[in-house]
Amino acid sequence: MKKTRPMIASERNYVIEKEKFVPVSEYYGEDTFSNRVMKEKLPKDTYKKIMDAVNEDKNLDERTADIVAQAMKEWALEKGATHFAHWFQPMTGTTAEKHDAFADPAGPCEVLERFSGKQLVQGEPDASSFPSGGVRATFEARGYTAWDMSSPAFIRRNGISTTLCIPTAFISFTGVALDKKTPLLRSNKAISKSAVNMLRLLGNKNVKKVYSNLGPEQEYFLIDMDYFYKRQDLVLGGRAVVGAPPAKGQELEDQYFGSIKERVSSYMHDVEEELFKLGVPAKTRHNEVAPSQFEIAPVYEEANLAADHNQIIMDTLKSVAKKHNLACLLHEKPFAGINGSGKHVNWSLSDDKGNNLLNPGKTPHDNVSFLVFLIATVRAVYKHADILRASVATYANDHRLGANEAPPAIISVFLGKQLTGILDNIEKGTIAKATNAEIIDLDISSLPIVSKDNTDRNRTSPFAFTGNKFEFRAVGSSQSINGPALALNTIVAESLDYLAEKIRARGGNINQAVFEVLRKEIGEIKAVLFNGDNYSREWEIEAGKRGLPNNKTAPVALKGLVTDKALALFEKYEVLSNVELRSRYLIHLERYINDLEIEAKCLNNICVSQIIPAAVTYQQRLASAINETKEALGGAVVLPAEKEMLKNISDLINKIYATNKEIMAKIEAADAVDDEQKKAEMLCAKVKTKMNELREYVDELEVLVDEEIWPVPKFWEMLFIS
Repeated sequence: MKKTRPMIASERNYVIEKEKFVPVSEYYGEDTFSNRVMKEKLPKDTYKKIMDAVNEDKNLDERTADIVAQAMKEWALEKGATHFAHWFQPMTGTTAEKHDAFADPAGPCEVLERFSGKQLVQGEPDASSFPSGGVRATFEARGYTAWDMSSPAFIRRNGISTTLCIPTAFISFTGVALDKKTPLLRSNKAISKSAVNMLRLLGNKNVKKVYSNLGPEQEYFLIDMDYFYKRQDLVLGGRAVVGAPPAKGQELEDQYFGSIKERVSSYMHDVEEELFKLGVPAKTRHNEVAPSQFEIAPVYEEANLAADHNQIIMDTLKSVAKKHNLACLLHEKPFAGINGSGKHVNWSLSDDKGNNLLNPGKTPHDNVSFLVFLIATVRAVYKHADILRASVATYANDHRLGANEAPPAIISVFLGKQLTGILDNIEKGTIAKATNAEIIDLDISSLPIVSKDNTDRNRTSPFAFTGNKFEFRAVGSSQSINGPALALNTIVAESLDYLAEKIRARGGNINQAVFEVLRKEIGEIKAVLFNGDNYSREWEIEAGKRGLPNNKTAPVALKGLVTDKALALFEKYEVLSNVELRSRYLIHLERYINDLEIEAKCLNNICVSQIIPAAVTYQQRLASAINETKEALGGAVVLPAEKEMLKNISDLINKIYATNKEIMAKIEAADAVDDEQKKAEMLCAKVKTKMNELREYVDELEVLVDEEIWPVPKFWEMLFIS
């Protein structure tokens, strides 16, 4: 419900008059230049042209672009916008925008609001300072933004500023993709082409387009802003590099799905109100497992729009938090000792008739199609697990993956008992009967029957089938979902083409050919199927025997982007050229190095300027207390407890100082290495491990030093919002 509050405000208090509520349906999408708005604002022929351009991937002619620009400008001015911006997603993983005023000089002391089709379709922000992975020199400043017609323009309000934001792709002067949107758009075309070809081979001649759909479940933490600004590690890196676990964490399991506190509920309400205005279909909200951890999840949307909306969600979570004197943390592991945050990305395919291709159907034909797309996806994960792992490889996510709260680095597929049994029986050529409700009889070629929602979910699996979609659970909470989505689209497109080629080569009855091909493929790919506990040591051993990759750290995992196989795959499907893919590999390595070094430097600063001085102060106080006590009671008195405390504190101070010095020396040695891959691996192996050791010393010291002296907010203070 949208809430309006006429207020009389003063410095310390305000009076809230009777609250007025408006149904969400009355203001949903009001700040979005949606299809509905275009239909109202544009001439019929112009509206048809832009819809045809979106649906058939065509370009707009200049005259049509001018008409759209004029209508968009008038709409934005009605909303109070003074500027427009091409909103794009560079390789930083965040969003970027350059604002231009609508107002143009029209004479002395005179301006007119202008916005042309040329300005709508193309922009030219400076591209020199964005990550490029070596595809351009620093002095090569020119970059172009190109309007993405499939994602609606929207109004962004920031304080008293109002701006029209136009979603765009971002490319270099030579046409190289410099962003995360362009390759996703290309992968959408690739999966559509391959899926349509497969459907036609299976006898469906009516489908013209297939869409990949995404539903990202966004997890996040909230802490009081006052605590946030007292910790440079949270401000600069998003993660607490020191901090002893609180006496109470998530052991009582009372946070998960518990009653939402009033302050947080008000925050969630305001977040959703902003999202609803922008047409973002936020659907669920709840407390997550860890204290002060929460989740927001949208309704599924077409992949490109879902990716844009997830960026808007992350921006909105942060901006609205400030209004509530809260800090929103999207880092994958902001607090040691409790669960971190992920972003489970639910992925599926649907055709232009609205049919979910991963949904078991009501007819034999539907179920043949379902099995083909299911096995194509499983095969894709088996053949390209290294690419999927690389798509979620970040320094932050390394803190979470494999920590018994998130999937391990081993990429496997969970299908559930019945689907696994069906695949086994297809491979063997036997029949199995299910007793579950809602069965769908395949009734051809000695096939078994498929039940809907007949299995429990497996929260330990990195890639789980959950009824009519796959849930990719290894994606990090701060990540753009473009990378994992384009990886999925591309590898599944390749698998569909591979299966189609095999089916055509068989010839004869299409259904018989399908099952002969599937039978052979299941035998080759079944090693990736696992329905058990992915957290267990036994699975790690078993996965090794099956030959599944286990790339535990980001520097190792990122190599999966530049294998001959990966380079050939993305080049073939025109998603990323070899140059573009290699550049992303370097960008991700550089980001890993920078993130780790930022944390190490924060840790150094905190230890040198806060922890050690506080510990020395307490050490001096304790030493003085011992001496004063001995003097008062006589020199022969023994004070074993006090002396032991003093010695422990002294030892820890020395260990912290020495280990911190060792870390900085190792960073200096790593910085001298020219090869980014070797540098990242060196930092991971030699610096990260020492940082963990140093943290243990600091956390041990935290419980010894007087709380009044301890210089940074403790976990128990930050994690229980009131």
